[in-house]
Amino acid sequence: MIKMAEKKENDKKEKGRYVCYCAGYTMNHDEGITIFDFDPDTGRMTERSKVHITNASYISISHNGKYLYSITDDGVAAFSMDGNGDLTFLNMTDINGMRGCYLSTDYEDKFVFVAGYHDGKVTVLSTNPDGSVDKICDEIYQKGIGTIAERNFRPHVDCAKMTRDNKYLCATDVGMDQTKIYRINHKTGKLSMVDILRSDIESAPHHIKFSLDGKFAYIIHELKSYVDVYTYEDKNDMPVFEKIQTVSTLDDDFTGISAAYAIQLSVDGKYLICSNAGDDSVAIFSRDDQTGLLERLFVLPVSGQFPKDITTSDDNRYLVSINNESNTITFFTLDMEKKTMVMNGPALTYDSGNCLIIHKLG
Repeated sequence: MIKMAEKKENDKKEKGRYVCYCAGYTMNHDEGITIFDFDPDTGRMTERSKVHITNASYISISHNGKYLYSITDDGVAAFSMDGNGDLTFLNMTDINGMRGCYLSTDYEDKFVFVAGYHDGKVTVLSTNPDGSVDKICDEIYQKGIGTIAERNFRPHVDCAKMTRDNKYLCATDVGMDQTKIYRINHKTGKLSMVDILRSDIESAPHHIKFSLDGKFAYIIHELKSYVDVYTYEDKNDMPVFEKIQTVSTLDDDFTGISAAYAIQLSVDGKYLICSNAGDDSVAIFSRDDQTGLLERLFVLPVSGQFPKDITTSDDNRYLVSINNESNTITFFTLDMEKKTMVMNGPALTYDSGNCLIIHKLG
């Protein structure tokens, strides 16, 4: 019995320890971020603690794994992360505009980029050596008129993310059906636009992800529910994107109203995972490492309403979905070979959830 217990403990050490950070709106409570312990053996989570912060609509972890940044009504909040995954508040800074909807860091963690849906703005913040957020380095208001007056009448920046070579910032705009590409000055944080990727009219490019090798980009389009696949390279000091594929996030026989929303890449880069609001489903694609092309494996329900964000465990055995309108977190066991997804125990109650991250400690 002792040897069996030791074996289980050693297995856990080999797999590592994980936490899951969940964030959301705070209309009915004060805690914007909840920290869960995530069990990689069962794919389930146990609540550990809560962080008081208003309307944490999106969170992001620095690439060095030491800091967590969160959107808040007051701008951007910075937290340090200890060895157990607990958060310590560092500071908060204003972004001189309306509340953001997305944030990320560059690959040196020198800057935080904030996407502004409500005011159509991209904001660049510098960071201090201790991970806290500092001053505004640049702020760019997108300009123009969209094609859908009742929703996309003006610019709405939904995502701001660096290419993996850390040379260009890509800002998706669901109002303009464009992704603007900016070169960044790594000393000043200033942006200069160098290209525009134009999506189909009324498609609403929502978020962008890059493959682990940085050679391919995946843009999910909210209103037309598909993913555009691009090759990417830096050529003669200019970004070159070429579209090579478009794949639907919905089943071929789907006839209702739906909107593609979250897009994630598995830790090993083998799978692309997308969520659909309206259809309330998850679509999982296998990825060809050499060509970057996608093959849809399945589209299955998440047993919740409006899956705002999804994530998978490191070994691709489990999937977690945070469902904004049903106020739940749902859990699933994945079998990629059999192309199936089965609910893994009861849902957890989580009010107005918007974003989640499974993070390996250590």
